[in-house]
Amino acid sequence: MLKEFKEFAIKGNVVDMAVGLIIAGAFGKIVSSLVADVIMPVVAMAMGGVNFSDLYINLGDKEYESMAAAVEAGAPIIKHGAFIMTIIDFVIIAFCIFIIVKKLMASKKEEEEAPAEPPANEVLLAEIRDLLQKA
Repeated sequence: MLKEFKEFAIKGNVVDMAVGLIIAGAFGKIVSSLVADVIMPVVAMAMGGVNFSDLYINLGDKEYESMAAAVEAGAPIIKHGAFIMTIIDFVIIAFCIFIIVKKLMASKKEEEEAPAEPPANEVLLAEIRDLLQKA
């Protein structure tokens, strides 16, 4: 069983998957920063200065000046602005992954469609055959 595990762990697929997960985590952080630091300020400006990260619904009876004050007081709130930003993150990440997978599948399809060149010895034998047919 240990031998089988070693074979499984050493296979390239496991290593490739681990590298992919690490890169995906970093990619997620990049996209989150893109959404929070680049896209959302532009959207907020276009919508009259609305900051999505500050949008919340207060479920309690007491009023608060800001979401930070409500969080500090431990008030029951729904942070729908953060949820909107998470949805935008997801859409951008899903679209980027779609583009990457589409390009990978297209390149894989091209590789499969491209006829493989015959080995050098077969080419040489074909040339010899052609020369013998001419003689």
